[in-house]
Amino acid sequence: MDILSAIKAYNQRNGLSLEFKALLSDMDGVLYNSMPYHAKAWAETLQAEGIECDTREFYAHEGRTGKGTINIYFNKFKNREATEEEVQRIYAGKAQRFVECGEALPMQGAQSAMQMIKASGKRVVLVTGSGQKSLLQKLSHHYPDIFTPETMVTAFDVTKGKPHPEPYLMGLKKAGVEPHEAVVLENAPLGVEAASAAGIFTIAVNTGPLSEEELYNAGADIVYPNIEAFANDIKKIL
Repeated sequence: MDILSAIKAYNQRNGLSLEFKALLSDMDGVLYNSMPYHAKAWAETLQAEGIECDTREFYAHEGRTGKGTINIYFNKFKNREATEEEVQRIYAGKAQRFVECGEALPMQGAQSAMQMIKASGKRVVLVTGSGQKSLLQKLSHHYPDIFTPETMVTAFDVTKGKPHPEPYLMGLKKAGVEPHEAVVLENAPLGVEAASAAGIFTIAVNTGPLSEEELYNAGADIVYPNIEAFANDIKKIL
């Protein structure tokens, strides 16, 4: 399916016309090639707690808050929720391991894509489940004049993380637009599910090890293999 056909299907399904006024973008796996580091840090941290897991499964959890991810594994392996002290300690350990992995670089093509969209007059809002301060602080360097604290929704702002639509509903509010006036750029099934539940046209870029089918099943309107393919096509609807 091409993007114009995907937009037509979205319009027919919702009984309205997409008006592209704002882009709501995820961060990890979209703006930064950081998911391999997140997955490694999560796996090593939870394994140190006696929990069996491997790196690949964390791509399926991408978008959850840290507390949400920890509690999934605690409920599965310890039959209880983590205490607040455990959540703080484990997430701090995960954050430290992430930093030790080295610098996560911008995803190829993402900087020029964001600049192109911003220059076209569209509003750009970050919607991430991350609370990784080392990444959030780098946005102003790698994406100057694109994101500001007022145009970010992070793990610190929501009570219900992805796949709940709350993060994207908050993103719509920050952008000052209705669902049919925005486009979401995501790479993770939970993020796609959240955006779709919020009624927003959802573009997925498959930058990780998951299948294209998993992203479509989560509700993506169209899936691209990388950011550059998305950027080439987005020109058609700017």
